[in-house]
Amino acid sequence: MRLFILPILVCSCFALAPHAQDVPAPPAGFKFDFGTGKAVPGWTKVTPDTSYSDERGYGFEPGSMPSGIDRGGDPLTGDFITGSTPFSFSVKVSEGNWLVRIMLGDASGESLTTIKSETRRLMLERLATKAGEFKVATFVCNVRNSRMTPPLPANAPGGSEVRLTNLDPNRLNWDDKLTIEFLNDRHCICAIEIIKADNLPTVFLAGDSTVTDQPREPGASWGQMLPAFFKPDIAVANYAASGQTLKSFITDLRLDKLLSQMKPGDWLVLQFGHNDEKRNWPQTYVEPFKTHKAYLRAIIAEARLRGATPVLITPMERRGGIEGNTHGEFPASIMETAREENVPVIDLWSMSKKLYAAMGKQVSEAFADPTHHRNYGAYELAKCVVQGIKDNRLPLADHIVDDFGKFDPAHPDPFASFRVPASAGRMGTGGSAAPKSPTRQ
Repeated sequence: MRLFILPILVCSCFALAPHAQDVPAPPAGFKFDFGTGKAVPGWTKVTPDTSYSDERGYGFEPGSMPSGIDRGGDPLTGDFITGSTPFSFSVKVSEGNWLVRIMLGDASGESLTTIKSETRRLMLERLATKAGEFKVATFVCNVRNSRMTPPLPANAPGGSEVRLTNLDPNRLNWDDKLTIEFLNDRHCICAIEIIKADNLPTVFLAGDSTVTDQPREPGASWGQMLPAFFKPDIAVANYAASGQTLKSFITDLRLDKLLSQMKPGDWLVLQFGHNDEKRNWPQTYVEPFKTHKAYLRAIIAEARLRGATPVLITPMERRGGIEGNTHGEFPASIMETAREENVPVIDLWSMSKKLYAAMGKQVSEAFADPTHHRNYGAYELAKCVVQGIKDNRLPLADHIVDDFGKFDPAHPDPFASFRVPASAGRMGTGGSAAPKSPTRQ
């Protein structure tokens, strides 16, 4: 699963020769040698005290407390940086897709690493190495900023920047950096190589807080778990945001920004409904089977115009709707639109009801509040979405990791076996896992 087991002498092997045919000559690239030992020629040395600054353009984020170990021997794998708590490393990059390869391992001990990127996007889970074993973890990270590209010509209507709100408390998704977070008890990072990979297809996600990259523990969404289920030949760009509706996604210029990055062969996955259905939000409410369908059709048309494939997803049920329906006619409106527009649809509403019912008492571990989810619930919902991609026999399924197998919502993974570690920072320490009011989704 995105791993390449290499011998100890890997200085030349870690360069991009095995995958050079997959990625064209990049406009930018970075090679970082981690540790306190001798630097590898041509690589930038990173020691535990290399803190990030805009002037330097790379380094560890505030709050990171890594340490270095030097075993000697091979300059690339003989030394590494580790830590007993999560830490984050950032690199200033241009927006777009970036292929990341990370050398993991220790010549004299075991290692275990989970990797997240940007705002807690799960990229790779529990990568283990034995003493003397080294592996290269590979994933694709999408980076963006809030500026509109290209700039508008004189007198053109619109705006120059996405309208970020107070529900965008963590701006890691909107800065000019690629941020990587390392978790588990003993992660041993020997080196990182990053190259531009804009030729790879992108899955764009549009939705509300149940899809967005939630900034703080213990909240999470299926959208930020989704990257872990794809091979490193495709990127996931999560444009979903808390409080969003079909209308506000357009008026806040989030759709414009997304479309400015879209190219033929990409995908647009839409899951709205939690907020669109609120009559007490008069500026963004849409009528099911009427204006609701009209806005969906407009976004579908914009994606198709750019050569991308749209996919609709019905909103997952709330905890209080396990035996009922809190979304009224909106799931049916989405299903009908999909049929009329010949668009693939994943019925997450029906799948989530089966999932919650099958969880039984452990369903409490899936929810952060009546609407939003914890890591466990988000992870299981992401598996529902991946299974929905497979059930629809979409070409997108070719990018799913080989070991996914088949997931049945009626037989969820037991909570006792859930092993995704929590990120640094929790609710109440500078951000919120989910909007405080259950009405803001």
